[in-house]
Formats: sequence, C-alpha cells, structure tokens
Amino acid sequence: MPKVILLNGSPHIHGCTATALNEMMNVFEEEHIDTYLVQVGQKEVRACTSCGYCRRSGRCIFNTDPVNEVAAKFEAADGLVVGSPVYYASPNGAILSFMDRLFYSTSYSKQMKVGAAIVSCRRGGNTASFDVLNKYFTISGMPVASSTYWNQVHGAKAEDVLKDLEGLQTMRNLARNMAFMIRAIADAKAKYGLPQVEREAFTSFCDGKVLPE
Repeated sequence: MPKVILLNGSPHIHGCTATALNEMMNVFEEEHIDTYLVQVGQKEVRACTSCGYCRRSGRCIFNTDPVNEVAAKFEAADGLVVGSPVYYASPNGAILSFMDRLFYSTSYSKQMKVGAAIVSCRRGGNTASFDVLNKYFTISGMPVASSTYWNQVHGAKAEDVLKDLEGLQTMRNLARNMAFMIRAIADAKAKYGLPQVEREAFTSFCDGKVLPE
C-alpha cells in the first residue's frame, strides 16, 4: 500500500493546519493510501548547526525531536505533505528547522517521491509561505502536487477553516491528485525505471579560495 507522511507544523494539534491535513487524510483513506501524521509544531526542534555529523553517520546528531524517526519512515514513503501556519509571511520556525535537518541529513534519494505543501492563514502571507516550503521538494527531484487553487485554507481558528469550503475542496483535490501521481509514478518506475540523475557538475564561484569544510 502506498504511504504518505504528513507533518503538522502548527503548535495547535486541532487547529487550522490540522483541519486542512485531516481533510486530506480522509481522502487518502478513501484512496487506500496509508498515512503517518507527525505533530512537529509542538516539539522543541533544534536548528541545523552544519556540524557534518549526518554526513558521517547518515543521521542527525540531535535525537530530542522526531527528525531521525521521520527520516527512517521517509525513505520508505511515496509522498510527503508538509503543513504550516503563516507567521510573518513565512512558515512556522519549527517546521523550517525540521525540514532543513530532515532533507539535509537524509542521503537516500528522494527522487520521484511526491511532495505537497499546504499553508493556513487568517488573511495574508500564504503564497510566500507556500513558496518557501515547495523549495525543499524542487531541489530534491520530488514532483510537486498541485490542486485547483493554491494549497491554502483561511481562518483564525479551526471553526473558521470548516467554513472555508473552497479551501477544504482544494485540500481534497490535492489529496486525489497526489494519490494519482503516486500510482502513476509507481507504474512508470516499474515499466521504465527512474530518470537518470547527473551529479558530476558542482558550480562554485569562490575565486580560487578553498571552501570551508
């Protein structure tokens, strides 16, 4: 059965972001997609310190939050949904630190795992936050799932989001599109294999200076 990990970057486990994620999870269940929800926003998530430990060990040096736990499950997953509230036109700091360390510390290929970002806001800052979260996918060879509007819901509390009928519709369509993409990629992978990835070129304009290790 296909598997999708969902990350809730909000500190409110029953808040606006959770309401949007739950709408997607209901569709994933209908589509026979296995889901694993992780509450990130409530955790004390350390920022990446660029210590290099993960390059040597294959895991992040910090074990006080779920990064390493999710990293192990991410390798076997077919897709990742990351959700966050909007704070000053940007995602929650906890989910950004989490994503930095999750993507940096995992050396296995994320190629063709389907990614989707969703954001919740009272009014504005949504598209800027949406753009930030999608960057993790587009640097990792992960196809980005889209919907019938930008992947966002509006409201100051969960009850408001339930009134955002178009936002909830967007979440359902997003989940259906994501399920379709996961199946289509699995079929293509079985028939053709994964696309070739080139890694030889690494452009760095350091004017002859030695880069720090």
